[in-house]
Amino acid sequence: MTEDIAVCTAEAVALLQRLVATPSLSRQEGQAADLVQEYLEQKGMETGRQGCNVWALGPSFQADRPTILLNSHLDTVAPAHGWTRDPYVPQVEGDRLYGLGSNDAGAPLVSLLQVFLQLCRTQQSYNLLFLASAEEEVSGTGGIESVLPVLPPIAFALVGEPTGMQPAVAEKGLMVLDVYVRGVAGHAANDVGDNAIYKALPVMEWFRDHRFAKVSPLLGAVKATVTKVEAGTQHNVIPDLCRLLVDVRTNECYTNREVYDEICRALPGAEVSAHSFRLGSSGLPPTHPMVRRAEAMGLKPFGSPTLSDQALMPFPSMKMGPGQSSRSHTPDEFVCLSEIREGIGTYLELLDGFSFE
Repeated sequence: MTEDIAVCTAEAVALLQRLVATPSLSRQEGQAADLVQEYLEQKGMETGRQGCNVWALGPSFQADRPTILLNSHLDTVAPAHGWTRDPYVPQVEGDRLYGLGSNDAGAPLVSLLQVFLQLCRTQQSYNLLFLASAEEEVSGTGGIESVLPVLPPIAFALVGEPTGMQPAVAEKGLMVLDVYVRGVAGHAANDVGDNAIYKALPVMEWFRDHRFAKVSPLLGAVKATVTKVEAGTQHNVIPDLCRLLVDVRTNECYTNREVYDEICRALPGAEVSAHSFRLGSSGLPPTHPMVRRAEAMGLKPFGSPTLSDQALMPFPSMKMGPGQSSRSHTPDEFVCLSEIREGIGTYLELLDGFSFE
């Protein structure tokens, strides 16, 4: 098995270098999808595709067995300011592979793909399904949400994201709010008008200071953060409108709608509009067989504050992968080659021989 992992690691790193060299911003993943699809087919797998989402079923698929989905995403964010190297030129320096998307989520993607190919050569008590999905970074409707209806029923999903190969058994949901505070326009030199910026100050203070009552043991408290403020047209006009953009991270104790309703009740003088309620919190019970298996391996389940495609999965899922979340979306993003090797080995140990019973 050690020799197999070494071969798998070399294959994974080579494919990751090709993916880094293939720009795949959200909604522009076509070439990366082509690359993964061609790779799977070269390995003898039949593939399916919808848009920029590519999948393959294990060859021993049986409809009466549970199916495990191995999923990670193809898309990346745009390069952040501050890169000191070309983000689309993969560079290996020592144990590090630099490049945009190398950590988030190229390393989890190529590791899961190798694990899929390896396990397809074995007999398991479940079916395997690999999916490289699109639009994860923008929670787009053309990503995993669009292909789930055409896939077989899924009993469990292992979602590849950089977690240091520790299992995230819960993650916070996301709700983005537009909050409008209205005033009355007037000339700034006169004592007329009603400044919407000043009226918005108590609203901003409420978001800063409010504590939602229900706190999750794994995910902590709901967190609402004002991240953008827009108001005014020019220096001598009192603004009649102030718009706040608010990032809300919900725990499993609330639905997004419940948090929204509490905010609306607390801010009757503001107009609150949610972009969407669809990205809710998700979590696995500690009694789930995959959680027990992970703990038996010495892994430490935790709750993740960041969002992934788990939010769109109506079935049990766990987020785990090589790399570190702290490197995601940063200049000079990198992943360690040793992390990929460890990731492949840990995935195989977790999945080989796994049973839902």
